[in-house]
Amino acid sequence: MMVTDGIKTLAAKIRDKRASIETEEATKNAFIMPFISNVLGYDVFDPAEVVPEFTADVGVKKGEKVDYAIFKDGQVQILMECKKIGDALDLRYASQLFRYFSVTSARIAVLTNGQQYQVYTDGDLPNKMDEKPFLIFDLLDLDRTLLPEIEKLSKASFDLDSVVSAAQELKYIGGIRRIIANEIKEPSDDWVRYFVAKVYEGKATQRVIEQFRPLVAKAAAQYIGGQVNDRLKTALGEDADQQSEVAAPASERAVPVAGAADVTPPAESVADPAVVTTDEELDGYNIIRAIAVAEVAPERVVYRDAKTYFAVLLDDNNRKPIARLYLNGKSVKYLMTFEDGKDGTRRDIESVVDIYRHADHIRSVLRQYSSPASPVVHPAPMDAP
Repeated sequence: MMVTDGIKTLAAKIRDKRASIETEEATKNAFIMPFISNVLGYDVFDPAEVVPEFTADVGVKKGEKVDYAIFKDGQVQILMECKKIGDALDLRYASQLFRYFSVTSARIAVLTNGQQYQVYTDGDLPNKMDEKPFLIFDLLDLDRTLLPEIEKLSKASFDLDSVVSAAQELKYIGGIRRIIANEIKEPSDDWVRYFVAKVYEGKATQRVIEQFRPLVAKAAAQYIGGQVNDRLKTALGEDADQQSEVAAPASERAVPVAGAADVTPPAESVADPAVVTTDEELDGYNIIRAIAVAEVAPERVVYRDAKTYFAVLLDDNNRKPIARLYLNGKSVKYLMTFEDGKDGTRRDIESVVDIYRHADHIRSVLRQYSSPASPVVHPAPMDAP
C-alpha cells in the first residue's frame, strides 16, 4: 500500500508543480528524492541507505559521479541517474551508469526525469548493463499491472533475485505491448496485411492495404472498448440485462451508467430520431468512464448524445461536463475537456483509443468538481431537440 499511496501522492505533486521546475537539481529535490523516500521507502538522509553524488573508487572516469546510489545490507543495490523533468531519457547521456554498473555490486540501474522511469539490469551479459530497460513506467500514466514490479525495488520488499529473474520476461512483454499500442494507433503495412489475408479473398495490393488500414484501426479500437466495458461490468457486478442498458437504442439522449438507480431523464432529453448514438461514441464513453473511476464512482458517469457532439457528464448534470466527443466528422475527430473552464479545450484524436492519452485532463476536471472551493463549470447548452 505504501508504494501505491506514495505514487498517487507524488503524481499529484508532479501535475501541480512540474511547470515550475526548470533544473535537474530542482527535479531531484521536488520529485526524485520523494520517490526514493515515500515510494521506495529508503531514508534519503541516511548515508548507509542513500548516497547522493556517488563516486566509485576505481574503474571510472575521474570526477564522474552517479546521482544516487541506494544501499541495502551494506551493498550498492541500485544506481540512479537523473535528468530534468520533461527531458528525454536517452542512455547516450548516462554513460556513467554503464561504467559504474561494472565496478560496483549494483545489478539495478534507473534512469529518470522524475516523471518517467527506465529500469535496467544485466540480463544479456553478466555485470554489463543492458542497453534496453526491462521496466518502463510513467507516474502520470501508470499501468497498475507494474505496481508489484515497482514494489520489488522498495526497501521493505527488495528481492534482487526476483527482480532479475522477472526482468527478461518483463522486457519482452513491455516491448510487445508497446508494439501493439503503436500498431493500434498507426497500423503498419505488415499488420494490416496480416488481417487482410484473414478476411479478404483478393490480392493484398497496396491500394487494398490503404483501404483496410482505417478498418483495422477501428476494429482494434472497438475491441479495446469492448474489453473495457466487460471489465467494468465485472467490477460493478452487472448482469446481462443491466449491461444491455449501456448499449441502449441510439435514440436515448440520457442514459445512467449500468447498475445505477433509475434516473428520470431531464425534459431536454426527449428522444430525437435525428440523434444517432454510434458504437464509436459508446466505446469512447466506456473509455472515459474507465478513466474516471480513479476519481469517482462509475455510476456517477453518464452520457447524453446530441446532434453535433456526445457529452459525458458527472451526476447526469449538464453543469458538470467531463468531456465531449466530436466523432461524426469524416476526417477530423476531437475530444473536448473542461479542466480549464467552461469553454473547454480541444484535443485532436485519430480514434477513441487516443482518449487514453488525455486521461490526466479528464481526471483533473473530476478533481475540480470534488473540491469544495472549485467553481461549477457552465458549458454551452446541449443541442435543442
